Amino acid sequence: MDRLDREILHALYVDGRAPFNRVAAVLGVSDRTVARRYRVMRESGVLRVVGGPAPGRFGRTTWVVRLECAPGASVAVAEALGRREDTQWVRIASGGTEVLCTVHGDDADREALLLDRLPATRPVTAISAHCVLRSFKGGGPDWQPVASVLTADQVRALEPPPVVPSVVPSVGALDAIDRILLAELALDGRATPAALARATGRDESTVRRRITALRTSGVLVLDLDVDQRALGLGFTALLWLTVEPAHLTTVCTALASHEETAFTAATTGPTNILASAVTADPDACFTYLTDRIAPLPGIHALRTTPILRTVKRTGPATPR
Repeated sequence: MDRLDREILHALYVDGRAPFNRVAAVLGVSDRTVARRYRVMRESGVLRVVGGPAPGRFGRTTWVVRLECAPGASVAVAEALGRREDTQWVRIASGGTEVLCTVHGDDADREALLLDRLPATRPVTAISAHCVLRSFKGGGPDWQPVASVLTADQVRALEPPPVVPSVVPSVGALDAIDRILLAELALDGRATPAALARATGRDESTVRRRITALRTSGVLVLDLDVDQRALGLGFTALLWLTVEPAHLTTVCTALASHEETAFTAATTGPTNILASAVTADPDACFTYLTDRIAPLPGIHALRTTPILRTVKRTGPATPR
């Protein structure tokens, strides 16, 4: 990716639905250039804009699930999980015998998955689930490898309308049109008002107004599904840390400030912090562990889980 590709990437991190003419004006290039660059990156699988309900809204809890699988079964299990609408970040790790995924859903959906469906899956030999208690980084425009190209003035010119907490609706306030919009935007966060109007059977002005309301109320969030290899980052490992409770916030905040982390959260389970480290190669990951994480206070143990394959990121499952 060249400088302009990275600028477009950063602009869409700020606002995934920013019109191309506004992005072009901020970057000082033509509308056609921005549209063409975006189309090439999207068609090549480098990026997708994905929309969906904000985690934590409407009783939706986030869980990280670890599945140990029989040899040779991990790909089939991962692909089955990737087809579910409530999963993200489905990955194969640990020599190909472990599948990890993030599950968003209400209590009933989670219980059905963890207590009924997965235990009945014969290739799955062990399951552990970690509830995300608080997310310190992830799912927003704060990942430094992407969000470090534009100036502060350019970011301000692209920022969407702020969320207004006073207008946050209840789950019952979402009608059929809102739910259709959320489902369509999960497939393509930049779907045009014309396409969304056809899907909902309403006119474009109604669609625009509904999307604005969903965004300003904080119900709809937009994320960028980025293939980090295009950024020269070829190695990913999940870090499972055991930290003294008195230092939990300090360590989470420090990890979230590091360029190497794409995700940081405090979780339940035998470990209490989970982070995703993304580096150029294994040697760079080693340097990160020894030079930046090791000096942090209160860390009793750190385990790393290298990721072998990502079956699904934030959007629909990626092709093999």
